[in-house]
Amino acid sequence: MKEVPLALVVDDNALNGRLASALLHRLGWQAQVAQDGPQALELLERQRFDLLLLDLRMPSLDGAEVCRRVRKELRLSSLPVVAYTAHGLRQERADLCAAGFDDLLPKPTTFDDMQQLCRKYAPEVSL
Repeated sequence: MKEVPLALVVDDNALNGRLASALLHRLGWQAQVAQDGPQALELLERQRFDLLLLDLRMPSLDGAEVCRRVRKELRLSSLPVVAYTAHGLRQERADLCAAGFDDLLPKPTTFDDMQQLCRKYAPEVSL
């Protein structure tokens, strides 16, 4: 039996977090939602995730800072970290890569966008 992949969705907007979680469930993933960066870092210290969807604009710790800490302090270099944002302009992509992000998922997110992302990071999971 295949192991179900687990994603951590980090978004201070509860509706966006629930939407991403629901789309992931439809695609055969489990999802856990964190409300902010500090909560996400705590969860990442205790549990293994297969994907991290990280909002960029959050209070206390923004997504770029959380991503840097995930890479440097937690040493999770192989964890796919995806910027989950409405602010994914082309010129920002270079900054996102420099911060350690692997990919970008635009908001509002469609089922097709999430499906492409899931196929990229867990191709063995299919509907």
